[in-house]
Amino acid sequence: MDDELIIGIDLGTTHSLVGVVDSGFPLVLADEKGERLLPSCVSWPAGQPPLVGTGAMRARVLAPDRTVSSIKRFMGRTFADLSPAEIEETPYRLVPGGRGEILVQLDEQTLVTPEEVSALILGRLRETAAQALEQPAGRAVVTVPAYFNHSQREATRKAAELAGLRVERILNEPTAAALAYGLDRLGEAATVAVYDLGGGTFDLSVLQMREGFFEVIATAGDTRLGGDDLDLALARHFADALGLGDLSGSEAAALRLRAREAKETLSNEERVTVRLPFFRDGESYELELTRERFERLALSLIERTAPICRRAFAEAAEKGAGKIDRLILVGGSTRIPLVREKLHEWFGLDPDLSQHPDEAVALGAAIQAGMLCGRVRQILLVDVTPLSLGIETFGGLMNVIIPRNSTIPVKAGELFTNAVDGQESMAIRVLQGERELAKDNWLLGEVVLPFAPGPKGSARVGVQFSINRDGILEVLARDTATGEDHVLEIRNAAVDVEDEAIERMIGESIDFAFEDMNERIWTEAKLKSEELLPAVDEALAAVGNRLPVEDREAIAAAAEAVRSVLASETHDAKALKSANAALDEATQTLAALLVEAAFEGVGP
Repeated sequence: MDDELIIGIDLGTTHSLVGVVDSGFPLVLADEKGERLLPSCVSWPAGQPPLVGTGAMRARVLAPDRTVSSIKRFMGRTFADLSPAEIEETPYRLVPGGRGEILVQLDEQTLVTPEEVSALILGRLRETAAQALEQPAGRAVVTVPAYFNHSQREATRKAAELAGLRVERILNEPTAAALAYGLDRLGEAATVAVYDLGGGTFDLSVLQMREGFFEVIATAGDTRLGGDDLDLALARHFADALGLGDLSGSEAAALRLRAREAKETLSNEERVTVRLPFFRDGESYELELTRERFERLALSLIERTAPICRRAFAEAAEKGAGKIDRLILVGGSTRIPLVREKLHEWFGLDPDLSQHPDEAVALGAAIQAGMLCGRVRQILLVDVTPLSLGIETFGGLMNVIIPRNSTIPVKAGELFTNAVDGQESMAIRVLQGERELAKDNWLLGEVVLPFAPGPKGSARVGVQFSINRDGILEVLARDTATGEDHVLEIRNAAVDVEDEAIERMIGESIDFAFEDMNERIWTEAKLKSEELLPAVDEALAAVGNRLPVEDREAIAAAAEAVRSVLASETHDAKALKSANAALDEATQTLAALLVEAAFEGVGP
């Protein structure tokens, strides 16, 4: 082993793993007890160092308020983004920080951030790698869900840095899984779908493989759907079936632990007996759960993945992809037989089971790490952006600079100008999302570019977006007159608007497509009206006396029609465009007279 070693880490919601390429082969590393899966759980016993992994899982029932699991769901999010249900259903206490960030309150004096919790998990994985490889491990490739936004990716990077790791690449989990699947099939050409249902997130990505070239052509997902939701639904069923009523924190934690165990057993067995010894006031409880009953409880959650899959398949087809040749399952929740049955029912696809669902992402991360340090022959890996990126323009519209599913790394830009006279600066508000109006998208950050005041349309501001292979966005704003640059790197950006889950944003962009487009057309037409009406008034004041009476009356009627549509509450974009066109037509002679007057030196 050499000093250039890079490890691959799958930082999961439920479990985390670390891998490396050794002698040309990727492998997942085990700890001193021979365990490859590290529970993504941290507990803080009073007056003692924190426990990480299996020890923390055992402590969760005894001290649920001081034990943190599934922290990945809260990485890079703001407290305002949390739903009441998320706050209520989380066994430990979540509170807002001074900047609106999420904090975990362990006691009256102790607060920790999601990044600090994840850093402890990553630190344990780093120790596992160092012990197994008998050398320090300081560089890493770390995976994230494909649908993690910039804030979530940067939070992951920060956590790794807190753990003493230098992050060489942030890699999308489905892409990592495809790498693990495709390493021994580099000579083949295939379109591969990766269905990744983990503990806290779901992703579906479509990739094309050919001769060592991997290209992600479509991705869709839900950052708040996974095995944890199945555990919670099952725990609620236990509580209802046993008539337990209100649960204490330790009782809720114990039920969720039994729910997870039952879920895992039912992947292989038709029924399981759930036992809760000395659960409450010395009383023990027991109930039998069949796979059929569990599947009825799980069905609605699993069905939430179907439209996400269809959306990704449709986008892949639009890009010229043919039929899906192989379906890879990733994540422990894909062991549930109902998942496989539904995929066959929905899409006629039988999964390829050649990869270990828990280890595929870690193996892919190890392969990417091996590529970066020269331990694996070069594979060309091309990823895509999960959501569109753009800026807010005058009138509150979203102007897309980089469309969703653009291949990364990518760079694109546009030229903008000042919208009003005397404007001294331009606020470049960076947005992420699929809606037509800026207010319906996520605000990732803002940079203000000052320039010399002048008439409307006199300034020239170039805005360039560039995304590197880690999916990190850099925004450059340049005043072309002076060459002065202002650069914004989207790192730990707070999402100022109350964001919906990413898949809901995509879904709403489809559901409200007609309304959104009507609103965009209305806004653009309104801006034109607001520019046209004053110009007509000024022209009439300057040369209107040269027009025949009937022409002046026609212009007045057309202008009044525009004002009338503007004043209506219906936002009839078609009517406003028509009224603008009629006013344009009515003022043709007036415009000609104005030009003539300008040549004659007559005018206001």
